[in-house]
Amino acid sequence: MAIKIVIADDDPDIRDVIKLTLSEENYEVIETANGEDALKAVLTKQPDIVLLDYHMPKMDGREVCKKIKGDILLSHLPVIMVTGSGDVDSKVGGIDAGADDYIVKPFEPKELLARIRMVIRRAVRDLEANPLTRLPGNVSILNEFSRRIESKALFAVCYIDLDKFKAYNDKYGFEHGDEVIKETARTLIRAVKEEGGPDDFIGHIGGDDFVVVTALETSDKICEKIIADFDKISPSFYNETDRKNGYIIGHDRQGTERKIPLVSISIGVVTNEFRKIEHVAQIGEIGAELKSYAKGVEKSNYVKDKRK
Repeated sequence: MAIKIVIADDDPDIRDVIKLTLSEENYEVIETANGEDALKAVLTKQPDIVLLDYHMPKMDGREVCKKIKGDILLSHLPVIMVTGSGDVDSKVGGIDAGADDYIVKPFEPKELLARIRMVIRRAVRDLEANPLTRLPGNVSILNEFSRRIESKALFAVCYIDLDKFKAYNDKYGFEHGDEVIKETARTLIRAVKEEGGPDDFIGHIGGDDFVVVTALETSDKICEKIIADFDKISPSFYNETDRKNGYIIGHDRQGTERKIPLVSISIGVVTNEFRKIEHVAQIGEIGAELKSYAKGVEKSNYVKDKRK
């Protein structure tokens, strides 16, 4: 699959030079002429890297970069800032906004290609993440579980799953389904930011499955916040008719047509408060059991393990 690059520059001649240079490496180029369009392309096209001119109409490169780096789902996206020769303020501004690298105009094509390759290499090395949400994936999740077990401190692992999501995907399509998953990720991030601590961890197992690792004492508030916020936004995923009805017409796993409620969220919370957890597999087994129990309730809820 070709690497996708968004280039943003209001000078069509510069865009042509960049496009010609990138064609040597078979990159897929998405052209934009201002900051607003660049940001729109980032949000809709899911590029692998962004090349931003510092001085652009509507929104300059610094503003676009700050918005990208300020969104947890986009923050790992590599950004190269293009600045004018001798424009020290632009270089500093770009770096302060979170740019991963910068290149000065006029540039040598070979230098631009080398910088792009370097930034992509660094991003691939540093990021083992879910491609949709950019949250840490399974390797990082297992490492976090091991770290918590080894620390001997009390912890809580919240296994999070969406209910009725398959029926939603079947009716509204995978693009809308992906938006629901991304919005779920943002909901988790907000909840952890507001109710959790600096050492908390959020991971994306895959599909509509997530984990939050937190301290025992903050787990209830985080779960309550996730549920309250998710239930507030859930109706917005549907068209007006389905929203008013409070259900969609779909098929269950047996193929029988029935009324299926709106998407809700279930959480199973594994803790080492009452039982000793000695290996990573234990967390997964208990989490699956608790989540299954939580999904038996026809609304968003969480179940915390209190068995000894």
